[in-house]
Amino acid sequence: QVQLVESGGGLVQAGGSLRLSCAASGRTFSSCAMGWFRQAPGKEREFVTAISRSGGSTSYADFVKGRFTISRDNAKNTVYLQMSSLKPEDTAVYYCAAKDVGYFNNVAYENQYQYGYWGQGTQVTVSS
Repeated sequence: QVQLVESGGGLVQAGGSLRLSCAASGRTFSSCAMGWFRQAPGKEREFVTAISRSGGSTSYADFVKGRFTISRDNAKNTVYLQMSSLKPEDTAVYYCAAKDVGYFNNVAYENQYQYGYWGQGTQVTVSS
């Protein structure tokens, strides 16, 4: 089992920045690929970004490239999402997800159905 707790959401003006954190516990964090997803009201949950277990591979949705950065600190069992140049359309609940991949895998997974563990989400609201 992996327990995930997101934090760092809030209200920010368009053009501003936020950093989300996702703290993991319960299994060896360094054996987990991690991802961030989001769900806006009335919309399906969508992929935002992902990072491999080592941090050596990352993947981004086109709509966040150049604005968002994913990173992880395996010593702190935490994955981060640095969001800059935020837009009102970035308003959503942001979810952290984990996939246990063992120690011989360096893939950043984009498909939400490949993740077995999810956090409760943190609300990000961007005002215009």
